[in-house]
Amino acid sequence: MSDHEGMRRRDVLKGIGITSAAVGIATTAAPPVLTEAQAQTPAQEPPHAHPHPPERHADAADIFRYFTPPEAATVTALVDTLIPKDDVGPGGVEAGVPIFIDHELAGAYGRGARMFLNGPFAQGTPQQGYQLPLPPADLYRVGIADLNAWCVKTRDGKRFDQLPVADRAVALKALEAGQAEFAQIPPRAFFNILLQNTMEGYFADPIYGGNRNNAVWAMIGFPGAIGMYEEDIEKYRNKQYVVAPKSIQDLS
Repeated sequence: MSDHEGMRRRDVLKGIGITSAAVGIATTAAPPVLTEAQAQTPAQEPPHAHPHPPERHADAADIFRYFTPPEAATVTALVDTLIPKDDVGPGGVEAGVPIFIDHELAGAYGRGARMFLNGPFAQGTPQQGYQLPLPPADLYRVGIADLNAWCVKTRDGKRFDQLPVADRAVALKALEAGQAEFAQIPPRAFFNILLQNTMEGYFADPIYGGNRNNAVWAMIGFPGAIGMYEEDIEKYRNKQYVVAPKSIQDLS
């Protein structure tokens, strides 16, 4: 597949990295960002992370809690480049993946609650996994800063979210290959966690912010969080089980 063809969602299903990205697909606007003060006053209208936000009123579940507006714009552009909307199904932004990532980083996962962060830290082998002292939230903040600094330096003074879609694909491929020049962290470490969290958010239960309206589950034919199949086992043996997906919140 060339760099000028849309990335097919089936590639994401296979769990591979980005090999191409959509060109000519309009970027989806980032949801609004919630400041600490506004978190205490929900009635206030939140600022928007995108210069042309959609005309809608977001509830508290659809507002950035961790990312600053520039960071939210970058993450939205990254997710939109990884999983653009196409005729197969919803794009990552449409499915709420940036919100999923943001809310994960605003909680225990972002603080590295289950990570060993006391060192010593050294460059490890691929089999040894993550070897940095930064919890995920800090890794994203530093990674976004490094990415935008590199883009400004090499892409006519433009941040990642300001680049044309085709240029974003090229930049993201350089990031995956470890060819981007980051000042503070290995670029592959940032790409790997971004890809992992993007896929998690895309396929997660909607209760966590991604897979909005069960759209991704419907696309792949997954029934969702339905725990009682006993009565249907014989009825649908060797047959397709067609049912509208249900999330955890649908069963409450």
